[in-house]
Amino acid sequence: MVALNSTEKRLPHTRSKEFTSLLRLSADIGRDPLLIQASSGNTSVKLNEVMWIKASGTWLADAERKEIFVPVNLKEALSAVRQNREAPTDWETESGVRLRASIETTMHAVLPRRVVAHVHSVNTIAWAVREDGRARLTERLSGLAWCWIPYVPSGLPLAQEIQKALTGCPHANIFVLANHGLVVHGDTCAEVRRLLDFVEDRLALSPAEAPEPNYDLLACIAGRSGWSVPDHSTVHSLATDRNSRSIVAAGVLFPCQAIFSAGIAAVLPSCEEAAVHLQSESSQRPFFLVEGCGVIVNESMTRADMEMLVGLAEIVRRIDRSAPLRYLSEAELQLVLNEDAHDYRLRAAGVHKREQAPA
Repeated sequence: MVALNSTEKRLPHTRSKEFTSLLRLSADIGRDPLLIQASSGNTSVKLNEVMWIKASGTWLADAERKEIFVPVNLKEALSAVRQNREAPTDWETESGVRLRASIETTMHAVLPRRVVAHVHSVNTIAWAVREDGRARLTERLSGLAWCWIPYVPSGLPLAQEIQKALTGCPHANIFVLANHGLVVHGDTCAEVRRLLDFVEDRLALSPAEAPEPNYDLLACIAGRSGWSVPDHSTVHSLATDRNSRSIVAAGVLFPCQAIFSAGIAAVLPSCEEAAVHLQSESSQRPFFLVEGCGVIVNESMTRADMEMLVGLAEIVRRIDRSAPLRYLSEAELQLVLNEDAHDYRLRAAGVHKREQAPA
C-alpha cells in the first residue's frame, strides 16, 4: 500500500470541514487520560477514496498543532485485507517528518462508517481484561449495537476479527476489544464523540482508594543518581494498594503494559532490598514497586512511559478484588515485544527524525 504523496491530493482534504472536525475530535480525546495515554489510540476519517489515519507513535493530543495524520488509499487498504497481508504505509509530511500509518490501518479500513475512534479507555480495559468481561458487559451495554472481540494481535488479525464480527452484526458501531480497548465508528465526528461519551457512562467504574505513599522513605531509596520519585500520586497506588500490587505482579494485562512498562512489575518487600536492587543489573528496569510504600522510577523513563504507567494504575484501581483476570500468554507477549514495538516506543518518545527509518 502506498500513501498519497501529491500536494494536489493532500490539500483539498486537509482544508475540508470533515478533516478539521477530525483534528478537533482527536485532540479532545487525546487530552483525556482516561481515554488516551501518550501515543495510544488512533482516529481516522474516510474522505472519498482516501482514509486519513493517525500515524504510529504520534499523540492524538497534538492533532491540532502537529502533522500526525497519514493519507491512505482506501481501496488498497481493503485489498490488503482480502489478500491476507499487512500493508504499512509511509508518508513524508510537508515539514519533512517521515511517518508511518498506524498499525491499525486495516482495522479502520474494514469499518464501514466514515469516522473511527479507537481509544484505550481505562474503564473499558478494566472490564476487557476480565475472563467474564463479555458476560458482565452484556447488561451494561444492553440495547446497544455492540460486539465483543476476543483478544488478537493488532493489525491484520484484529481487522479480520472485526470483519468477522460485522458479518454477524452488520449494524454494530461499538466494539470492545478484549485486553485492549474500545472502538466506535459513526458517520460524523460529533456522532462518534457522543457514542464514546455514552459508552463511557455505561462502563464507568469508581477507582479504589489507596493508602498514601511514604514519600520520605521513597526519597531515601531513590536518593542516588538515576532514580526518582514520581509526583503523580496515582502511580504510587500500584504499590500502596494491595489489590493493585498483586494484579500487576501476576502478569501483563494488555499490550501497552508490556511495551512501556517492561512486562510484569517487580515488587520489592523492603527498602533494604530496594537499595540492593538499585545497585544490580536489574536496576535497568523502568520502575520498582516498594511494597506498601510507593513507586520509584528510572530517570530514563520518558513522558510517554510515565503516562502509560499512570494509565496502568488507573485501570487496576478499577478492577474488583474478586475479578477473574485474563493475562496475556507468553506467546501473545512474544508477538507484542518485537522490534516494531521497540521502535514504536521510540517514536512515542519523539524519536522519529527524518533520517530514521520508520517502523
